[in-house]
Amino acid sequence: MEDNETSNESTARFDIDDFLKHLTQRPGVYRMLDKDQQIIYVGKAKNLKRRVSSYFKKRHDDIKTAKMVEQIARVEVTITDTESEAYILESTLIKRHKPKYNILFRDDKSYPYIFVSTAKEYPALSFHRGVKRRKGEYYGPFPNASAVHHTLHALQKIFPVRQCAESVFQHRSRPCLQYQIKRCSGPCIEGLVTDADYQRDVRHTLMFLEGKSFQVIDELGKQMEQASEQLEFETAAMFRDRISALRSIQSQHLINQPGNRDIDVLAVAVNGNQVCLCLMMYRAGNLWGSETYYPKLVAGSSEEEILSAFILQHYQEHPSPHTILLEQSLAEQSAIQALLLEKYQRRTGFKQPKLQTDKSLFSLAKTNAEAGLKQHLTQKSNQQQRLQALQEVLALAEVPEHMECFDISHTQGEMTIASCVVFKEGVPSNRDYRKFNIEGITPGDDYAAMHQVLSRRYARLKQENANFPSLIVIDGGKGQLNQAVDVLKSLQLDFLPLVSVAKGEGRKAGLEVLYTPYNMEGIDLSDEDIALHLINHIRDEAHRFAITSHRKKRNKALTHSRLEDIPGIGPKTRKSLLVHFGGLNEVKNAAVNELQKVKGVSQDKAQAIYDFFHGE
Repeated sequence: MEDNETSNESTARFDIDDFLKHLTQRPGVYRMLDKDQQIIYVGKAKNLKRRVSSYFKKRHDDIKTAKMVEQIARVEVTITDTESEAYILESTLIKRHKPKYNILFRDDKSYPYIFVSTAKEYPALSFHRGVKRRKGEYYGPFPNASAVHHTLHALQKIFPVRQCAESVFQHRSRPCLQYQIKRCSGPCIEGLVTDADYQRDVRHTLMFLEGKSFQVIDELGKQMEQASEQLEFETAAMFRDRISALRSIQSQHLINQPGNRDIDVLAVAVNGNQVCLCLMMYRAGNLWGSETYYPKLVAGSSEEEILSAFILQHYQEHPSPHTILLEQSLAEQSAIQALLLEKYQRRTGFKQPKLQTDKSLFSLAKTNAEAGLKQHLTQKSNQQQRLQALQEVLALAEVPEHMECFDISHTQGEMTIASCVVFKEGVPSNRDYRKFNIEGITPGDDYAAMHQVLSRRYARLKQENANFPSLIVIDGGKGQLNQAVDVLKSLQLDFLPLVSVAKGEGRKAGLEVLYTPYNMEGIDLSDEDIALHLINHIRDEAHRFAITSHRKKRNKALTHSRLEDIPGIGPKTRKSLLVHFGGLNEVKNAAVNELQKVKGVSQDKAQAIYDFFHGE
């Protein structure tokens, strides 16, 4: 989750305009806090940026809303994967915190459920909203009525359990239309379905609604194999179709997990010497809440040390869950488990995300940690201080409002990519990012690569009479810096400020050394220096962008088909050829008359394909 301001940060430093500027457009939940740090309103949004901005960008005629906005001192947000997840989480938070401006909102009676009348001989599924007086099982709440109807419709296609009203069911003398179109097995008419088969379908339906769809698939798979072995091919085909339909609608929501165990998910995001730790708490399979923490670190602290310190401190004050999900195991894991066992008289398991469900849980926590750290780093209240500190450290004539940073990435010298990332006013300007394919150099020569990218970048800016940066940052040591100096001299741009960032001892964050053309002895800053934080931020962003661009180029090369090099052969034709022949080698070995048999391949195209592989 992404709590955009930590609870111990002064509200006086909260800049709402900058907060809105960098707020995500993903779905989620937002919380409004007053000057006393009390939550006064909780809401959900499909687009957090648009919804939260609406409170501050216009005048409100509604007295309650206007009064609430006047009291807002801080805003926190929690990112979710979907709007429906945000809806459910909003309900949870409202129940727990009871914000004073949410008291007029809907309670549980407004949320719809799926009701299964398990107390009946032949249970039925139905839509339910209101007080739960009927005997049976209730599944939900669902975010809205359409979600319930969609689920009921999908279940009809897989498990033919009746969805008719009890009064209709008791007075049927012949099967209804739902039976004719195979959406109901017809328990209303004796002999159409056995009790065992109907109860099996009801059991599978309940398992699906409880989030046990994988177990249902396993059972159906075994039944399909058994029917096939007994030569009951129609029955086997029915099970096969159910498995296929079940897989196609299988819920992938992370907000409601199968099972009733308590799980805490911990994820860490690191940028230079700045860290965000995200804690996501699942209770009885439901997302209960989340928090983000920004600890003060000693230089060189590892993620394992950060996680261990957090677990020891946090769970001394808060009960430990059944399972803690981490990206990696801990060296002191056994000792920590023993401590928690002694304190709470129950064992806490430590897991790494190996199963797909666990990977999904961890991925969402990681996304929130990265988003929280990005928001934390880009708060305007800190940026001006960082820029001024960097100006002082490097003795610049002006504040470096426009910074550009370069990095090189390759695989053993192959497919070299150079990145150029741009920071304006201390924050990333993604639309100004550029990547360069480096060619014509000795493989692995990073100096030549840096020389080429700088030459191409600033020769073009000079030709276009564009704005030059107020500071150029080079990822590397004195050698890379000398390449930059030579390039700028040759272009008569040697007035542009330069700094290079060399990794310190052990390549640890916080131990970097800065070099400039006027200080080749190096500037060694404290790991707590905010100027170094800014340099590390732009350096790490250039490194990330270079690696990402390089991987895309490498993956494209690995998946490139020689068919793409044939003039006049488009994607549809390539796909038809591969499907028809089964692979590229078979296409290469095919005769012209065989190639013509493929849909969309004329005689001329067939000849062109043949000539491409065999020569004219």
